Amino acid sequence: MTQQEEQIDRGTWLALIAMGIAVFVVANDFSAINVVIPSIERDFDTTVDTTQWVVNAYALTFGVLIVTGGRLADLFGRRRMFFAGAGIFAAMSLAGGVAQSEAWLIAARVLMGVGGALMWPAILGMTFAALPASKAGLAGGLILGAAGIGNAAGPLIGGVMDDLLSWRWIFFLNLPVTAFAVAVTAKFIHQPSERDPEAKIDYFGVITVSVGLVALLLAFDQVLDWGGWGDPRIVALLGLFVVGITAFAFVERAAGRNALVPGDVMSDRNFTYACAAILFISAVFFAIMLYLPQYMLKVLDLTPIQTGLGMLPMMGVFAVVSFIAGPLYDRLGPKLLASAGAGCLALGPLLVALVASEQSYGWLVPGLVVTGLGVGLFSPTVTTAGVTSVDESRSSLAGAIIYMFQIAGGSVGLGLTTTVFIEAGDGSSGVDSFIEGIEAAFKLDAGLALIGFAICALLVGGRMHVRLPFHRRHAGYTPRGHGP
Repeated sequence: MTQQEEQIDRGTWLALIAMGIAVFVVANDFSAINVVIPSIERDFDTTVDTTQWVVNAYALTFGVLIVTGGRLADLFGRRRMFFAGAGIFAAMSLAGGVAQSEAWLIAARVLMGVGGALMWPAILGMTFAALPASKAGLAGGLILGAAGIGNAAGPLIGGVMDDLLSWRWIFFLNLPVTAFAVAVTAKFIHQPSERDPEAKIDYFGVITVSVGLVALLLAFDQVLDWGGWGDPRIVALLGLFVVGITAFAFVERAAGRNALVPGDVMSDRNFTYACAAILFISAVFFAIMLYLPQYMLKVLDLTPIQTGLGMLPMMGVFAVVSFIAGPLYDRLGPKLLASAGAGCLALGPLLVALVASEQSYGWLVPGLVVTGLGVGLFSPTVTTAGVTSVDESRSSLAGAIIYMFQIAGGSVGLGLTTTVFIEAGDGSSGVDSFIEGIEAAFKLDAGLALIGFAICALLVGGRMHVRLPFHRRHAGYTPRGHGP
């Protein structure tokens, strides 16, 4: 590769920044809404049983459809799918901002999830395609860093909007930011309009995997509200998950080259190992993101805004280290960074478990920082290792599958953690019971992270593995004026 090909021009940098901003907005909408749920309940005179679906609708739709979004991006054009997703996301943000009922708002959040599921894998594919192979780590660090900042800033943005204006401004703010990302991407990222005329959408694959994932995620989301794992509805949902995924496997085998998940993707060992590591590590991160804020609210008696600030040592370190991990990946490869990240994610929850009984925020800070360091090292590293392991034409799909494993692992891990939490705390609601639950649950999470560490240390490749060169001409992505 020549020095000229290695250089990143100004237009590409602007496009990368715009796509990072788009990722920020999509990620921010996962967390910003959490702190304004009480205000939404008051405005619509409803209960938390209903408003929880304002949160769940977005995450569930996003998690279920992201693989479909990734495949569509690779088949019909990442740029095209990004614009389509951004249009849906912006339109439904406006609809959410002017919602007149909880049902209206939930419907808007569902469709926002559709838009996000189209945007995210398209952005990931465009980012990797826009950079040379030697800067693949930078691509992963950029996207995961932007996502980390979005998640970290979400509670603060939500709280400030709710205090100064209205919760509705969480949605209105998406409009100018999304418009900027679309305008810059349209100007500086170009993709030829040609596509494979033989390409077809695997509708049966979409249906079967969606049914299976909805059943799985819904089961783990509702297990507490419906009375535990023995509840017939939970058993039925888990059974539906098994049926859906089994049917999906048969459908994919019959679909051949048009399969939603082509066989060459999951048959790649490096990609499979990356997915396996993410499965265990995401179980840890999801549990921490649920129970640490609750600990701060219920045990330390912090306000929602204080809790959002209290999470900054973890989320801020996550965001900063994600950007640093990109250049380090390009020098060191995935094994060392991923193993170090997984090791920190085993140590961080253990540190929190050991000091939970102190009931002091200061004692939590070391565990928060170590956990943030772990996520910042692990997430961009393993994502980059997975995406660059497969054929370049599959990069959006690969990124989407990795995220699907993250959602699935997080949901399953959260269910296991919650079960341990309840049993250790005897199911009571007192502070002592909560602390006992945290101690047991986070020790379990440390064990899960150790499994992820073993996968990274033993199986993830020692150096950066790239099957095809990631430069723009091969991917069909060139800044205008720099085409072949």
